[in-house]
Order: sequence, then C-alpha cells, then structure tokens
Amino acid sequence: MKYKKKILLNGLRVVTIHMADTPTVTVLVMVEAGSEYETKEKNGISHFLEHMCFKGTEKRPTALAITKELDAIGAHYNAFTSEEYTGYYAKSAPKHLETIFDVISDLYLNQTFPVQEIEKEKGVIVEEINMYKDLPHRHVQELFTTLLYGNQPAGWSITGTRETVLAMKRDDFINYRKKFYTPAATTVIVAGNFDEKKINKQIQITFGSLQKNKKEKKPKVIEKQNGPQIVVENRTTDQSHLVLGVRGFHLTHPQTPIMRVLNAVLGAGMSSRLFQKLREEMGVGYYVRSSHDAYVDHGIFSVSVGSDVKRVEEVIKAVIEELNRLKKELVPADELKKTKDHLTGTLALGLESSDSIAEFYGYQESLRHEIKTPKDIVQEIQSITAEQIRNIAQKIFIDKNLNLAIVGPVQNQGKIKEILKF
Repeated sequence: MKYKKKILLNGLRVVTIHMADTPTVTVLVMVEAGSEYETKEKNGISHFLEHMCFKGTEKRPTALAITKELDAIGAHYNAFTSEEYTGYYAKSAPKHLETIFDVISDLYLNQTFPVQEIEKEKGVIVEEINMYKDLPHRHVQELFTTLLYGNQPAGWSITGTRETVLAMKRDDFINYRKKFYTPAATTVIVAGNFDEKKINKQIQITFGSLQKNKKEKKPKVIEKQNGPQIVVENRTTDQSHLVLGVRGFHLTHPQTPIMRVLNAVLGAGMSSRLFQKLREEMGVGYYVRSSHDAYVDHGIFSVSVGSDVKRVEEVIKAVIEELNRLKKELVPADELKKTKDHLTGTLALGLESSDSIAEFYGYQESLRHEIKTPKDIVQEIQSITAEQIRNIAQKIFIDKNLNLAIVGPVQNQGKIKEILKF
C-alpha cells in the first residue's frame, strides 16, 4: 500500500492511497483548525462551523438535500472536530466516488450558513454540552485538561460553553472560515479503489482555483507547573471517575515513540499492567485505560479509571505505584516483546478499511506535514528499548508534573493531596 502526495500551486495538499482490492473508497478533507485556534469569546466556533457545513450549500440548500443524496447511495459520512483539526468525510462503493467527492468538496467550499439553521443548531450544541457534562467519565477529561492548561485555548472545551455558543452570529462563521479554511491549511485525502488520474484531475478542477493565502497559526501552548495539582468536582455518583497524569511530549518530539510503547506497557489490552492491577487483582472498577495524546506543540500522558467511591485513595496509590515501577525497573524482555507485538498487531487491524487509511494518512499530513508509513511506525516501535522506557519514565513521572482530576463523592480531599506524589 503506497501513498502519493502532491501540493497544488495554491498550497493545498493532496494525498492519495490506491487500494485495488478494497471494495470501498473514502474522500476526506482535513483542515488545520480546531479549538486551539479560537479566542475565548468564540470558543466552540470550530465545532459549531463543522455542524453548519451540513446545513446547506449553494448547490444543496438544505440539510435534507445533503443527507438524502448520500443516503441514497448507502454512503457513510460524518465530520469531526478536535483541538487542532477538523475533518469532513464520506465513504461509499467505488462507483459512487464522483458523488461523494462532489458532496464533501461542496460542504467544504460552499457553506451558506442560513441564519435560521444557526439559531436551531445552537439548541442542539447546548444539549451536546449538557450531555457531556452529564457523563462523568467524559466530563472529568475536560476538567483534567483545564487543570493542565487553564485559561488558554488548550484548556478550553472543543464544544465551547453555553454562553459562547448562544452568542455566535453568522458573520462569526464567515470570518472564521475566511481566516482558517485556506488552501495552505487544507489536505484532501482519497483512499481506496479509484482511478488516480481521474480523481487528481477532479481535485485540481475543484480546489486548484482557490486563492493562495497565508495559513494562520494557533497560539503557542504555555506549559507552566511547579507542583502537584488537583481539581475535584463533588457529585453524587455511583462511581468516582478520575484522571491522573503528567505533561508529555509533542507530536514530532523524538521521545514520543518511546511514550507510545511506555503507554502500551501500562494500558494496552487486558494483559496490561494497569488492567491486571486495578481490575483483575484489586477489583476496584470496570474501566481503566492510559493514553499519550501528542499534539503539535504539547502532549499529555494520563490514566483514567472509574473507581469504587470508597477506594479512590487506594486506586490513586496503585496507579502511582505502577508509574514508579517503570522508573525503577526495566520492563522484562518477554513483556516488552508482547507489548510491541500488540502495538504492531493493532496498527494492522486499524488500517483495514478505506476510511481508517484516509484518517491515518490525513492526520499525519495535516499535523506533521510529513507521513510515516505503517512499516516506518513498526520499525520505530521495534527499536524502542527497556532502558529508553525507564529513562523517559524517570524524566516525566515527577512530583511537579503530577495532576489529578476527580468527579464523584470525595470525602477527604486533604488526604488525597497527601498521597499525590511519586
């Protein structure tokens, strides 16, 4: 599976991945714009704009006109917004490529932002915000991010707040789109079974005439912490939901591949250390996971647990104990091999379909502006040593980097602060 990349004269990037044996094709347009590009007053506009792209274009004036056309060919379609990018995609049988390309490019290029639809969608997004707040395992993630980054874009919610959403006007979307939806910030990805010559010609016709202009940069994330931090939202729940973590490494940092393997030792699969310790041995909760989220200029390593409310302190101690273990001991050779094999196996499973392939290549091109193939990543994983894992654990698992967010009934916050140390 090989990819091809080219850059149009206006700066728009095109990545194509031809897969002759795949029964589907995916068109994905990704834009380097997300919540970290926003101002405080317009927090949530990236996500809101994504919603509005499905509300009407010049060619397809209503939401029904868009969805009916895609539903009629059995297409899968959606959009997504993150901190640093927004994406629009559709997936169909190869014979419908012309249709899904026309629709997705239309959504990106020709939104009309009807005022009536904006006002209706405000209610939808406010309910989305309410839904996430009512889900403690989701809400605690936002509390954790705000704890780390505070009042800067990296610390704000992707969906915005009720107040910012309700205050948005049509001109806000037009101005934001003009500023950030530029060719230089955009990548068009096509993956699956298609005629390369034909689709490249269509991309050139559709996107090549866009005016070349400067790509706006997002504000640089400020990293500042001098000691352990904790935030607790006392709430009557049957479980306590907690996130414990530290500051990690950005996407292109040379230590990021090591964090990928370190994270997998702790939380990849039911044989991972945290799963075995917290669920199988201690029986304190149903879900436990770890993650290293790498962004353009910052990163977060975290452990998330849904815990028995009476055993929160015990859980925190157990997690810190597992992190400390990585600082003190080398990961045994057999465990390291199992972890690497797990990572390479799940990588292969995650690239079985045209939409997953499109996102794999699109994410890298949009954020890294360079692409590592699956083979490159496997080689990178296999090269990581136990000594590198221990060294990086010693570097990041330190008291001044430690952060904890909890949602649930917490009886003794003072005691939790006392145990929040390596």
